[in-house]
Amino acid sequence: MLDKNGIAKRIAKELKNGYYVNLGIGIPTLVANYIPKGLEVVLQSENGLLGMGPFPFDGEEDADLINAGKQTITTLPGSAIFDSAMSFGMIRSQKVDLTILGAMEVSENGDIANWKIPGKMVKGMGGAMDLVASAKNIIVAMQHVNKAGESKLLPECTLPLTGVRCIKKVVTELAVLDVLPEGGFRLLERAPGVTTEYIRSVTAGKLIIEGEIPEMQLD
Repeated sequence: MLDKNGIAKRIAKELKNGYYVNLGIGIPTLVANYIPKGLEVVLQSENGLLGMGPFPFDGEEDADLINAGKQTITTLPGSAIFDSAMSFGMIRSQKVDLTILGAMEVSENGDIANWKIPGKMVKGMGGAMDLVASAKNIIVAMQHVNKAGESKLLPECTLPLTGVRCIKKVVTELAVLDVLPEGGFRLLERAPGVTTEYIRSVTAGKLIIEGEIPEMQLD
């Protein structure tokens, strides 16, 4: 199975030339380190940045340059920094081609829960609400199971929802899955060394397996 960097590396293969891409907090931020060579994409951070680069090397951090998760980042030539109003104007007007989000749960209908666990103190939903309501294409980067070994790909989300029927694809440490419009997770790829049977055993939502499922190609 993959680690978090492996998940990010696989998602980077979904990028297309000319895309404007929003990276959510958590695993999605790692995608910035794996942009394929020769591919021109512009990474957007909702706190007000276009042209985000990879994470800085140790000792080269600039505390004034951070992403939405308050991690230090780098900027690329031609990058632009602006206020949150302009940033969310870009998001709400669907100027972003692809959004990559983390999640705690995803349902077989494409619902996502990624902002609150009951009983935990949080400041609010933040920009996730705007992203799931406005994004044209959303890929979720997440762990397939929680710390208790329970599936996070469910018939219905049990946690408070962020968005409804908005997720198109999920990439986990075990698999790549499409979320079908009619409902269900269609297995597209499996992580190296992971069997289809194991993926079936840890997927609580409807899992659709058609034919021989290939292993992910990360290089």
